[in-house]
Amino acid sequence: MATYIGALDLGTTSNRFILFDPQGRMVGADQMEHAQIFPKPGWVEHDPMEIWENTCKVIKGALGKVGVSGREIMAIGITNQRETAVVWDRQTGKPLYNAIVWQCTRTDAICRELARDGGQDRFRQKTGLPIATYFAGPKIKWILENVPGAREAADRGRALFGTVETWIIWQLTGGASGGAHVTDVSNASRTLLMDLATLSWDDEILKTMGIPRQMLPRIVPSIDKQTWGHTLKEGPLGATVPVCGALGDQQAALVGQTCFDIGEAKNTYGTGCFMLLNTGTRPVQSTHGLLTTIGYQISGQKPVYCLEGSVAIAGALVQWLRDNLGLIRSAPEVESLARSVDDNGGVYIVPAFSGLFAPYWRSDARGVIAGLTRFVNKGHIARAVLEANAYQTLDIMTAMKKDSGVELSHLKVDGGMVANELLMQFQADLLDVPVIRPLITETTALGAAYAAGLAIGLWDSMASLKKYWSVDRTWQPQMTDAVRQAGIRGWRKAVQRTFDWVD
Repeated sequence: MATYIGALDLGTTSNRFILFDPQGRMVGADQMEHAQIFPKPGWVEHDPMEIWENTCKVIKGALGKVGVSGREIMAIGITNQRETAVVWDRQTGKPLYNAIVWQCTRTDAICRELARDGGQDRFRQKTGLPIATYFAGPKIKWILENVPGAREAADRGRALFGTVETWIIWQLTGGASGGAHVTDVSNASRTLLMDLATLSWDDEILKTMGIPRQMLPRIVPSIDKQTWGHTLKEGPLGATVPVCGALGDQQAALVGQTCFDIGEAKNTYGTGCFMLLNTGTRPVQSTHGLLTTIGYQISGQKPVYCLEGSVAIAGALVQWLRDNLGLIRSAPEVESLARSVDDNGGVYIVPAFSGLFAPYWRSDARGVIAGLTRFVNKGHIARAVLEANAYQTLDIMTAMKKDSGVELSHLKVDGGMVANELLMQFQADLLDVPVIRPLITETTALGAAYAAGLAIGLWDSMASLKKYWSVDRTWQPQMTDAVRQAGIRGWRKAVQRTFDWVD
């Protein structure tokens, strides 16, 4: 008898397969990292075949660890790194090029050209997004214009596009032998190609970017009672299992945190940092540098919209401290190093490695370390690394207040960095609101599991999921306003120093 929900978490640095029971408890998991490919400064790629092969391995690995077979899985939900673009041949199943990752800035010239007529907000009214290297649409355009044979394959109907969940759903459900070519609304809303009102690809934008409509996937609800396809018996699960739930990773965390009411917000501290605020069934256009995006949609119902603030470099800054500077041997060491000093020593790090995302949207920005003196040591650098995540979150929260008029009373947090208690306390101090960590911090995978479980009727409503959410720890603000404001002034001066670095 099938007793588990499987969640595939297709992240920026790794793939995971996690099994959840009907009470939303994690019972087993397996994980594998994939290579980060940097062909040129600012370029970031992944190998789609490696992602697919690792997906197969982690599915088998998790089943083996728990000691269950694929026949015991009721359904599969998928969550994924968003905006990363994959283009492949529908007949061979082979990618035409590496996946271009959401962090990649190679489309800067394309974005400047698109913005020449109508400015950076040329498509914002329809899509909720500014023209930026972040989104998938310009990446498709780059592949069609720069990869030999790609344009011809697209015009002939052989080239397919998808974000990472689309690529893996296609593979899981048959691949070149008839795999489902779908994307859910939350991922489609991150392409710069979908109309938020109609939930369909916009022909005018497609024409402007030169993207043939036939290469795009069918847009489906995130939680779909019409199963898109089934896994194959000869596939990694060894069983026929429905695939019926998908959410972009940040929207999945919103669902996993049960932020189902208007005004509820969550912040995820992962490779990047992403805050989402539920605005209900009405899209709110931002005038302060945020994104209007779809949180989720249940089949037969109106979509739920969000305001989102996106930070490109969060946990990746700790990785940089470890891998590029060698100041720590493992990521958790950053907290003890940062605790070796009382404050940042006047140092601020603005990690604009691939420009600044929300609320600035400056692709010309590059990272800076500001305020260096002979007094500064590696402890101050480590502390400034952690504080950069909190300051970037403050910038987003400030913009959200201006756009929504909602004064947040608390912030739910998740992601790998929430284990860092120094960061969480500093975040509460800086925002001057309680910061709440849930008992289950794997909220991204949990959201994908919820999506699949709701689709097959395991859970009868979104509201019924709230009973599974519980608090692990709450951090109360302790900082004086004078200290807070002094820190904010220093941060904003440092941000200004990053502008206009790239001509």
